[in-house]
Amino acid sequence: MHFFLLQSLFPFLLIASFLSINVELSLCQNDQQFINYSSDINCGGVGGIYYPFWGVNRASYCGQPGYEVQCLDNVPVFNMTGASYRILQMNTTTNSWKVKVARNDYWRTICPQTFVNTTLNFSLFDYVSGYRNMTFYYQCSAAITLPSPLSCNISNTVSLVYYLTQPVTAGQPYSVSCTHEVIVPVYEEAALAIESATEPSQTIVTDAVEGGFSLQLEIDNDQCDRCLKSGGQCGLDTSTNSGFSCFCADQAYASICNSSQSGGKGKPIKLIASLTVVYFIGVLGAVVFGICRMRAKQKGHIKLTRKHIKITRDTLQEYIGGKHDMSELMIYDFDSILVATDNFSIENKLGQGGFGPVYWGKLAEGKEIAVKRLSSTSGQGVVEFKNEMLLISNLQHKNLVRIMGYCVKEDEKLLIYEFMPNKSLDTFLFDSMRRAVLDWGTRFNIIQGVARGLVYLHHDSYLKVIHRDLKVSNILLDEKMNPKISDFGLARSVEGTQNLENTQRVAGTRGYMSPEYAMGGIFSQKSDVYSFGVLVLEIISSKKNTAFYIYDRQLGLLAYAWQLWKEGRELELVDEMLAAESYSASEVMKCVHIGLLCVQDNAMDRPSMQDVVFMLNGSTTVIGGAQPKQPLFTIQNTISHRQPQPSNTFLTNEATMTLIEGR
Repeated sequence: MHFFLLQSLFPFLLIASFLSINVELSLCQNDQQFINYSSDINCGGVGGIYYPFWGVNRASYCGQPGYEVQCLDNVPVFNMTGASYRILQMNTTTNSWKVKVARNDYWRTICPQTFVNTTLNFSLFDYVSGYRNMTFYYQCSAAITLPSPLSCNISNTVSLVYYLTQPVTAGQPYSVSCTHEVIVPVYEEAALAIESATEPSQTIVTDAVEGGFSLQLEIDNDQCDRCLKSGGQCGLDTSTNSGFSCFCADQAYASICNSSQSGGKGKPIKLIASLTVVYFIGVLGAVVFGICRMRAKQKGHIKLTRKHIKITRDTLQEYIGGKHDMSELMIYDFDSILVATDNFSIENKLGQGGFGPVYWGKLAEGKEIAVKRLSSTSGQGVVEFKNEMLLISNLQHKNLVRIMGYCVKEDEKLLIYEFMPNKSLDTFLFDSMRRAVLDWGTRFNIIQGVARGLVYLHHDSYLKVIHRDLKVSNILLDEKMNPKISDFGLARSVEGTQNLENTQRVAGTRGYMSPEYAMGGIFSQKSDVYSFGVLVLEIISSKKNTAFYIYDRQLGLLAYAWQLWKEGRELELVDEMLAAESYSASEVMKCVHIGLLCVQDNAMDRPSMQDVVFMLNGSTTVIGGAQPKQPLFTIQNTISHRQPQPSNTFLTNEATMTLIEGR
């Protein structure tokens, strides 16, 4: 075969040996994507508005979905959750991707024509510390006792507008009874300036609002930094219209550009064949000869390898259906996983779930992984495998664990995840010694992170997902103790505005299931809200809902927390290992209040996760002054006949289980 190839190529090689052929390649020189992507948005006097933003003179492939900017009256603005924000300053230095914004409808006025709260899309932005919420009250009753009213003209109607830079709390002489309340964040310094003024004028209040506040961009800036350093530009993966792509000077897309490509865009590359043709002929002959010999020896091996990959893909399609494309996920060889996990040794076991064990592993290139080995004896293994592949592989958020790939071989079904070095939250929270690591700042950060992850699942992702098994052991912690929601085996996606669903098989974890789900199989986003409320109260107290019980008062954890809140003694719920001076009393009381709102028996009474995040990030305690109702349905109602046990006795098995099987 190689002799035939050499004979067929010889005339062309002979001609090349006598001619000097100049081959000039101008890659992408006419491709607009490689001409416009490097320009900043040009609008007004604000500079540096760059990736992930797009719009005006930057095409959509220059940024990410949701970050569109418009130029209105020579001002760069973007819209989010019903409100318009003007960009005041952009800061995209390494490890500091922030944008300073201000409410556009409050610019030069405190009298907006519509009343819209400041609510972030937390899949795009997050607050930066150092701000205070200012609350404006409109169309209030005559009996109001708020201080310092200002005059406001809205729709040709002159009325008073009231404002507060601090939340209304118990003991303050304020009586708020207004038709509209609008929350606008301002810098802490601006709020203090208003409070220190004897008679704050409308000018000082307006200046505070115009000063704006800072937001952290929720994007993978490390990925973009690497792209920029390699000589590329950051942009959108136009093949899928989602995800990140690095635009390189001399090729279409990459994750990172080669250092040799750091020159100008579309720069001609000249190949002088006459200088290398002799060497080329010799190398070509040797390569062709070697390929023919290798094909003869490895023909069987290549066929076997291709057959293995085909079987793996086909096996996967049996579970997920032919219309789903999993091509972006990596297929791992089973033998390589065996080596990485030391043959699934007990020393590498990270934990045990309802569908099988999870192991630590280290790949040959040194990358650490977590391997979920779906048990062959689990009747739900195939269902979980399908859910994990369909849902989590299509979800990208910093508070969701990331799946890297999968492996299928005969009865073995493996899911490969990023490794979380601090394991799960329960390894700290319910350990008498290790829970000291969880100071209040860490606990509050975990509560906020889990809430943001749920907002993404319920509202911001293109798949609307209900997790159905949110619990402490399914919250993983990275090296910085940041939380990531894991285990999507029971998760369900719902279409559009679809809210309630019914299932004949109720599978979940005792103590975290909402009443309507545990008793009737009805689940919705509010089912996850209930589980989140239990999680919050457990994080505050370091007490497990299914293990804590005060027998002489017939109180479980939820009822006990409500009783303390009703009596104004919420701080008694705090883990005794946290010293009083080490935490913010107002934050703790706010979290207890939110947790109790979430665990109310009636799903309609519970807030949405968007409301929860709004309350967690704001200075106000609750929206609309909602008061939690006493939780009557608790898991302890079914075990109150047992003999008394110490309240600090915790159950060690928190496996997911199926409680009700439909007929």
